[in-house]
Amino acid sequence: MEIKLDDLSGKEITALIQFHLNNMAEISPPESCHALSVDSLKSDNISVWSAWKNGELLGCGALMELDTLHAEIKSMRTVTAHLGKGVAAHLLQHLVKVAEQRGYQRLSLETGTVTEFLHARKLYEKFGFVECGPFADYVLDPLSYFMTKTLAT
Repeated sequence: MEIKLDDLSGKEITALIQFHLNNMAEISPPESCHALSVDSLKSDNISVWSAWKNGELLGCGALMELDTLHAEIKSMRTVTAHLGKGVAAHLLQHLVKVAEQRGYQRLSLETGTVTEFLHARKLYEKFGFVECGPFADYVLDPLSYFMTKTLAT
């Protein structure tokens, strides 16, 4: 598996992000949906990586800098055909490593509380993320589950 910084210009990655947006909109009401569009992911404070094998897109994940010491994981998504194959774990490991290299002391994320997000929460827990309160511009929401990890810098 090759994980590379993505400029979001390819049709495969844009289709995966649009699929992610559509799926999140099906699961969560608008006020509880925090997924970002391709245009939003092109922000200067966001870096996106995609995972590939033999020319096929497997998944993606992003880091959004909140400040010089704190980043947020965004847009973690595995292509449906590759669920359960370790793609998300490899991407998450890569994001944590990059966050440490950039000198962030804390890495946080928001995911959902409903059943569809259970596997994601378990993955984040496996990598040392723990439940926390809202961070950045988030507010308490019964459909949001906030997690954070202190990084070794």
